[in-house]
Amino acid sequence: MASADLRDELCCSICLEVYTDPVTLRCGHNYCRGCVERVMDTQEGAGGYSCPDCRTRFMARPVLQGNVTLNHIAERYHTTRQEEKKSGVLCTYCIHAPVSAVRSCLLCEASLCPDHLKVHSTSPEHVLCDPSTDLTTRKCTVHKKILEYYCSDDSTCICVSCRLEGQHREHRVESLDQATEKKRRQLFQLLQQLTSNNSQMEKSFQGLEERKRRVCDRAAWVKKEVSDTIVEVRRQLEDLERRVLEEVSQQEERALRTISDLIRQLERTKDEISKKRRRIEALCHTTDHVTILQEQLSNPSQPGDPNEAPMMDDRSSQDDLSMEPISTTLHTLSDFIESVVKGIYTPEPTDLTLDVATCGDNIIVSDNLKEASYSKIKSTLPKTPQRFECNQILSRQSLASGTHYWDVEGSASGMWRVGVCYPSVARTGTTQLIGSNDKSWALEYFIGEYSAAHNGEEISVDQDVSQHRLRICLDYEAGQVSFYQRSDPIRHLHTFSALFSEPLHAAFWLGWDTTNTDSWVKIEECEQAGSS
Repeated sequence: MASADLRDELCCSICLEVYTDPVTLRCGHNYCRGCVERVMDTQEGAGGYSCPDCRTRFMARPVLQGNVTLNHIAERYHTTRQEEKKSGVLCTYCIHAPVSAVRSCLLCEASLCPDHLKVHSTSPEHVLCDPSTDLTTRKCTVHKKILEYYCSDDSTCICVSCRLEGQHREHRVESLDQATEKKRRQLFQLLQQLTSNNSQMEKSFQGLEERKRRVCDRAAWVKKEVSDTIVEVRRQLEDLERRVLEEVSQQEERALRTISDLIRQLERTKDEISKKRRRIEALCHTTDHVTILQEQLSNPSQPGDPNEAPMMDDRSSQDDLSMEPISTTLHTLSDFIESVVKGIYTPEPTDLTLDVATCGDNIIVSDNLKEASYSKIKSTLPKTPQRFECNQILSRQSLASGTHYWDVEGSASGMWRVGVCYPSVARTGTTQLIGSNDKSWALEYFIGEYSAAHNGEEISVDQDVSQHRLRICLDYEAGQVSFYQRSDPIRHLHTFSALFSEPLHAAFWLGWDTTNTDSWVKIEECEQAGSS
């Protein structure tokens, strides 16, 4: 068709491809700008330039004039060709150049471009459909007829012969239009469900991204705190080292000064003793009786006698250096390290009280709102939407961010649950009990055993059943609620991980065991982190 001729007219004679940024020489011939510039570059310094087609000579390098009209035509041709390539289905009757098909005829098993579609038969047997490269899939493989019906029993498309003569005679059959409409409604419902799921997933994704950001921020803060703490420890160590060494040096100086004084005193005494010995030795060898008898010898017991030399035994050396001030100084480091170990960067314990407005009928709450106990006698509190039908109660305080912990103690008999839950948890029905739904996380004590419960599933927890004092820790941004036994040392029992979407309340449930023993749970005055 004319498309082939059009392409020939739009081809550059140098690269033989459709024009890209076409330009025109003075002789009237057109080329791609890049192609003709490369030709002109090769003609540089040859005494002139010439047109690649007609060889028209130019003394100076020709000025390349863009051909706007030809450029628009070439761009439209490029666009058309790209659309044809995208469709993948070409007109069966366009043999001179590929042209994109717009419809396919199932009877003719041919695809038609807009021009051939105009002259195509409009008879009912010529069924038109969207362009397709394999029209045999639209016909019955047995009777070679067009598929017009849908068998619901076999979930397959059939032709009229299959319906009237074949194995589908007794099946539920409907037209393709009806079946397609039903399938479209199903797909639309599925699409809505997927859209809703995608929206929920997007919300969860954003929540996880926010959680990731908060974890990174918290990690960065903790790293800085740890680094600052280590720097402070180093500073205190250096200061402590300086003070201890100064104390040792001062004691050394005092001890050495005392010892030096004693040495000098001993040397003087030694000299005096030597002189006295020599004098006595001389007297012992003299023969002059008068001289010997008239010599006056000093009494060793008199004051100032050289025999009174200062003497030191081994015990006196033990007091040269006193360890008491050194030990006192070293204990300052011990106190500092102990303060770090106890958690100087741990938040204060969260002060919680019980919310009587949520209290179940068989619960008695103490005056200080810290203890709840089971009672067989029902209370006379008015019914409100906030109150639980079961023996359950929440805290008045809600926790929507940050890290928190609180200590609880439960009865050694009976049964009870402690944990956290959303304020939207059901107040009636079988799933109101904390740990029995997807809005709560709990630890249960029953018949001397602990178990972790969430969404109706329980996991046995290894523990020392003699301990009934617990610590509950919540890290809202990290999505974790953990349970610990406050033994010595403190023992981890279980940790739940979740993406929290509502504020959380501390929750308590009370029951009784087979011996009809009452149960109780109380919120203790929290000790500082690191204590048990």
